[in-house]
Amino acid sequence: MHIAVAGNIGAGKTTLTKLLAKHYNWEPHFEDVLENPYLEDFYDQMERWSFNLQIYFLNSRFRQILEIRESGKTIIQDRTIYEDAYIFAPNLHAMGLMTNRDFQNYSSLFDLMESVTKSPDLLIYLRSSIPNLVGQIHKRGREYENSISIDYLSRLNERYEAWIQEYDKGNLLIIDVDNVNFVDNPEDLGNIINKIDGELHGLFM
Repeated sequence: MHIAVAGNIGAGKTTLTKLLAKHYNWEPHFEDVLENPYLEDFYDQMERWSFNLQIYFLNSRFRQILEIRESGKTIIQDRTIYEDAYIFAPNLHAMGLMTNRDFQNYSSLFDLMESVTKSPDLLIYLRSSIPNLVGQIHKRGREYENSISIDYLSRLNERYEAWIQEYDKGNLLIIDVDNVNFVDNPEDLGNIINKIDGELHGLFM
């Protein structure tokens, strides 16, 4: 089975993925941040590196999906291929940071990949306000994220909400992370696990 965690930068995807993997004994697949050769360059010079970064993420996520389906295990994935295609790449294109030619090339490649992959059995979306995202980004202290603007996060949030409202590829669970602390409060994590159990029982029936 394939579980995926989606949400804006700083929403808590990686942390929740780790906690759920530990609780359910699922195998976690994380976003390739540390090994990504484009990420720091992208935040330094977005227009120059946007296409390279998005192609790298698309390739990485596509490989993950193929591995998930071939493994026969229950795997929880930190971020989905859809977020790249429906949120990050279109946002860069709309902001003038990715050319029409590059965006069309990217979109064509995504369409081809999507045609041969399955969607997650359960998508967990972490909804967050901008102040909460900013606080979490500052707290984790990644130097290359210091240049992320409020405007950039706001644009991404708007696209996330539009995408989730139209999402119809499988089971969906929305968690408002402004009102929960699943890191320090076991009760909050327990409530999330109970909601996931409810979704999973429906999948197994």
